[in-house]
Amino acid sequence: MTTASRLRDPSVEHRFVASDGAALHVSQSGPADSAVTLVLVHGWTQDHRTWDFVLPHLDPGVRVLRYDLRGHGGSAHARPGGATIARLADDLAELIASRVPSGPLVLAGHSMGGMTLMVLAERHPALVRERLAGAAFVATSSGDMDKLTLGFPGLVGRGVTRFEPRVARLLARLRSDTLRLRPGMVRSGARRLVFGVRPGREQVDSVVEQLLAAHPASAGRFLDAIAAHRGVGGLGALCDVPSVVLAGEKDRLCPLSHAKVIADELPHAEFVRFPGAGHMLPQERPFEVARRISALVRVAATR
Repeated sequence: MTTASRLRDPSVEHRFVASDGAALHVSQSGPADSAVTLVLVHGWTQDHRTWDFVLPHLDPGVRVLRYDLRGHGGSAHARPGGATIARLADDLAELIASRVPSGPLVLAGHSMGGMTLMVLAERHPALVRERLAGAAFVATSSGDMDKLTLGFPGLVGRGVTRFEPRVARLLARLRSDTLRLRPGMVRSGARRLVFGVRPGREQVDSVVEQLLAAHPASAGRFLDAIAAHRGVGGLGALCDVPSVVLAGEKDRLCPLSHAKVIADELPHAEFVRFPGAGHMLPQERPFEVARRISALVRVAATR
């Protein structure tokens, strides 16, 4: 049985069906009568377990909603045409309407999850205006991901930029539910690519396990969606929302310069840089990430 199969739970509590019929795996914790609900949105090739290291450091009195984006973890595959950031934003809006129909919200998104928040603001402005009381952008980008060089200079960097679309097309053609890769090779690649200085074995293993649970074709389609992402318009709709922008100074996937663009578009946001940290801030700096998100929750509770 694959990891993704083990994650799938048919119970109503752990299953939400989007308007197009896609079933999403949902995880909830904290009191149902919490004054504020915190929704945590993970990134590309990860799932709700991205936040496992953050969760213990959050206020136990807050209700927390986590879920697997389509094509990830225990959720349904992203069908052709459905692997877009816009569809992810609509999934989030529908999930909120179903599971959190009232009360203030704080949303935190890591990587592609942060992109989802930006597009949510564009596509569902009333939800943002009436409900959103805080937003955290964790190691994410508002655009130019099609120019990604992974930090390599010159010809090597340009080669990376040209290679990425080929990887996306290859993955999108795969029919298997799982990537048949050697865990040791994936672990080594993840350690070098998405982590900063001296990551812990447990943290790296968590990222690898989630990556191997993602649906390969969905991952390839979403890679194209990430390359096409332009989220500045959504950030404009969030200018008055209390926000925080968190960035690792060693992030190769969403570089510090990308985080600065977001911070510049949100003049009232707190911009926090983490020396030595890479892309996986929820694993590398869980206490600090939880502390900044908890601050937003406390502010939201007073509104």
